[in-house]
Amino acid sequence: MEGRNLFNFGPALGYFFRRNDPNRKTNFNLRTMHFINKLSMAMFLVGLCVVLYRLFTR
Repeated sequence: MEGRNLFNFGPALGYFFRRNDPNRKTNFNLRTMHFINKLSMAMFLVGLCVVLYRLFTR
């Protein structure tokens, strides 16, 4: 693995900030699944920030 590709967060950030595809059919289950995935990733990042904050302030 090359060092320059180690911190490539483009695909992860693209998952949060992508536009809706007008050609794709909407499905309630799929939208719900993506919402839960985004929510769980956001909660993980908030928890990671809290842990790092507590680690550096002690």
